[in-house]
Amino acid sequence: MQLDKKVIDFYNKSDEDSRLQLGLGPLEFERNKELISRFISNKSSHIADVGGGTGHYASWLSNLGHQVTLIDPVTKHITAAEKKARKCKKPFKAIIGEAGKLPLQDNSFDVVILHGPLYHLQKESDRIQALKEAYRVCKPNGIVVGFAINYTASTLAALQSGMLHNPEIFSMCSEEISTGMHNPPVKFPGMLGPAYFHRPEILKQEVEESGFTVKGIFAVEGMGWLDKNFFESWFSPKKKQNLLELIQKTESNPDILSLSPHMMIAGQKE
Repeated sequence: MQLDKKVIDFYNKSDEDSRLQLGLGPLEFERNKELISRFISNKSSHIADVGGGTGHYASWLSNLGHQVTLIDPVTKHITAAEKKARKCKKPFKAIIGEAGKLPLQDNSFDVVILHGPLYHLQKESDRIQALKEAYRVCKPNGIVVGFAINYTASTLAALQSGMLHNPEIFSMCSEEISTGMHNPPVKFPGMLGPAYFHRPEILKQEVEESGFTVKGIFAVEGMGWLDKNFFESWFSPKKKQNLLELIQKTESNPDILSLSPHMMIAGQKE
């Protein structure tokens, strides 16, 4: 299994380090941290951050006192992560590697976080292999938390932005809705590279097939991002609290899960 070269090229050309500070990034970051925290039971856990990018989550977790190992296939990301690690009170490790063949020992981690593998790997067999690797390195009763992009994500964004009626965008969205396959049009070079966008039920099936017992699927941004004045609301403490409360109250509702661009699944090794 090898990551598509187009995905590596996308990250080499983009600024992943600033992504969580722009657009809906702050909402995604805050919600992801809150969701991940629910599945960390020990104050000093061994955590593998697979597809951890430039180290935003690894830095946060390390500063909380956890022992973190970040793995990412992009050399540029590892370099940036190493710089962050040196500034942490408890530096984390940053290792080049891919989700399908983790450079980690069996039964050695309390929590394995999969940030990119579940959507950057278009082949189902590759995603299952990544999940089986997470299972291998998890301790007994260990937890995997995996993040996926919803099959509706591009379509909802295109509807909001008015881009849906562009022929290339419409074709891309149609394919995602039908098959889950995301292949960005050549005319839009800044768009996320080749990916797989999940239906919730398929995400659950893949995690169960790898050996984990599913503990829940959760909306990340939920409906909150649909606020017409989202960016204004986010900087109003009261309105921000309303949005976060709404998201949390509806995060596990299967009827509206598809309104969230991202979702998180949690599974346990038993």
